[in-house]
Amino acid sequence: MSDSPRLIEVRAKVLKQNDLLARSLRERFHAAGVYVVSFVSSPGSGKTRFLEGLLTLVGRQHRVAALVGDLATENDAMRLKRAASRVQQITTGTICHLDASMIETAIQSWDLAELDLLFIENVGNLVCPSSYDLGEDLRFVLLSTTEGEDKPLKYPTIFNTADVALLTKMDMAEAADFDRDAAHRNIQSVRPGMSVLEVSAKTGEGMEAVATLLGDRLAASRNSLTVQAAQS
Repeated sequence: MSDSPRLIEVRAKVLKQNDLLARSLRERFHAAGVYVVSFVSSPGSGKTRFLEGLLTLVGRQHRVAALVGDLATENDAMRLKRAASRVQQITTGTICHLDASMIETAIQSWDLAELDLLFIENVGNLVCPSSYDLGEDLRFVLLSTTEGEDKPLKYPTIFNTADVALLTKMDMAEAADFDRDAAHRNIQSVRPGMSVLEVSAKTGEGMEAVATLLGDRLAASRNSLTVQAAQS
């Protein structure tokens, strides 16, 4: 018990340092006109396959890149390189999440002016990533139809720190006996008003809607920055 205050103090200091660096990263991204999107989910949610399809789709109109976090191996990065030329693996070892310092290190040799959209695939985990700002503009949380409808109730913090929820593997919903209405209710009970999109990387369902959302957000971000620059 005597160590608890010290642990809390250290954690608070770590998170504060991360937030300061994330703020600096966000300023760098905005200065370069880059819109940054992160993805969080449990392992096996279909995050990498979804991102592979999204990179292919969005890459037709925009300059895209991806950072991929995993405890070990470069398997996911190798898959994503089929859809985007600029993909960087971040191997975290025993750390169950990405943090802002890892992002800063991964992009240190990049010319951000060559990008429009940067996607960050976090480590598969519904707990640790919720506390770490990565300098992103938008955070998606993925819930697959094979995981069950109660994930938002079990892991409310990750849904509260995300902006949009994606119900993935919709092509398997019937086989998994997935209760779509219950999933939507559970998400809304945790995060009222949260946008929810249903997608399938296999069939393409919902993929265009996500691509359109990102295109609109990128345009809105750049317009906002242009207005701010004109007023300063």
